[in-house]
Amino acid sequence: MSLNGSKITVIVGAQWGDEGKGKITDYFAGESEYVVRYHGGNNAGHTVIVKGSEYKLHLIPSGVLYEHPISVIGNGVVIDPKALLKEIQYLFKQDIHPQLMISDRAHVIMPYHKQMDNALTDHQGALAAGSTKRGIAPVYADKMFRHGIRMVDITEPDIFKEKLHKSYNFNKKLLSAISDQIIQPDEKSIYEKYLQYGKKLAPYIKDISLELYEAQRNGKAILFEGAQGISLDIDHGIYPYTTSSNSIAGNIATGTGVSYRNINRIIGVTKAYISRVGIGPLPTELPKKQGDALREKGEEYGTTTGRPRRVGWLDLVQVRQAVRVNGLTEIALTKPDILSDNGDLSVCTAYDVDGQQEQEMPASLHKFRLAEPVYQTLPGWGQLSDDMAEKGYESLPENLRHYVQFIEDEVSCPISIISIGPERHQTIIR
Repeated sequence: MSLNGSKITVIVGAQWGDEGKGKITDYFAGESEYVVRYHGGNNAGHTVIVKGSEYKLHLIPSGVLYEHPISVIGNGVVIDPKALLKEIQYLFKQDIHPQLMISDRAHVIMPYHKQMDNALTDHQGALAAGSTKRGIAPVYADKMFRHGIRMVDITEPDIFKEKLHKSYNFNKKLLSAISDQIIQPDEKSIYEKYLQYGKKLAPYIKDISLELYEAQRNGKAILFEGAQGISLDIDHGIYPYTTSSNSIAGNIATGTGVSYRNINRIIGVTKAYISRVGIGPLPTELPKKQGDALREKGEEYGTTTGRPRRVGWLDLVQVRQAVRVNGLTEIALTKPDILSDNGDLSVCTAYDVDGQQEQEMPASLHKFRLAEPVYQTLPGWGQLSDDMAEKGYESLPENLRHYVQFIEDEVSCPISIISIGPERHQTIIR
């Protein structure tokens, strides 16, 4: 069968992450036969609310809350086996039994990667990205050094011993060079423990590139779920205040082995304001009192770390880049309900950098530190109700529809999905 029957949808973050991708992925997962994570690790987190129950996911795709889709963790994801087994057990306790596939080529987070993460953060100081300390950057570094350990390796004792010896000793020397730490536990203990993890996870470990290729050939619906957002992309984000992987839609090819040439939809999830966990400049960040109020109303705390998120006005310079770099076909707008009864709203349409207006995200860290938002003021709207989801877009307040139109005009991309609450049913499709 030709690949022309392909049904591929990609959902990506159009801001700093935390945009509500989990809810949007969950909404579309019911129509999918595979839901796939293609990058990042358990530094990312998605909260999904279904029928009043809240589920916090870190590695397993959000579609796991449906019975039928197969949940796939791609080779571009880095995996902490202990954390993954804990997440599987968490789902079992909720009476959810995931149909899970894990790429045999995905790299494994080792205990020394977490130690390295702490040491790197201390070393980087003001240029640190605000790491979750889960070993993400060091495991990606080892992957590029070509002495990383992959999921297939922890199922093969002799290969694992050979690779672990090289990786362990390299990191031992590196850690001692930048800190006074000693790797814990020792090499033998790591070897024995990770072989146990390998035995437990072996039933899930597959060649997922081949599985997804066959699914694509046969016209199966595949949904790719991104983690983080455009501004955290290692190449296109605000470097060095980024994550350690590519969060953009094009990375599905390298992160899963699936060709991107037949993608049908690329949906960028955009919150009606912004939030982020981490360090670095944030041009539209609100003053403390105003920011604290919005944070509490929007429950803006990190799914993975519980850290309070920094919040601010919507930044369309950022969204403009997301549309262009991801090739977005549409936008899903989340959390306009949190801005209800807020009075006038500010929206950033450009940056003022030393008197020069910039409409695109600068690569220069110097410019980004100097960036002052250029705002447009738009009128706010009143409370949104559940029945608006049933009645459709025209039932929304006029000022909210004006807000939607303003965004579309500024970034040249349609907003086809509007989430007016955390539950699956609180969603309007235009």
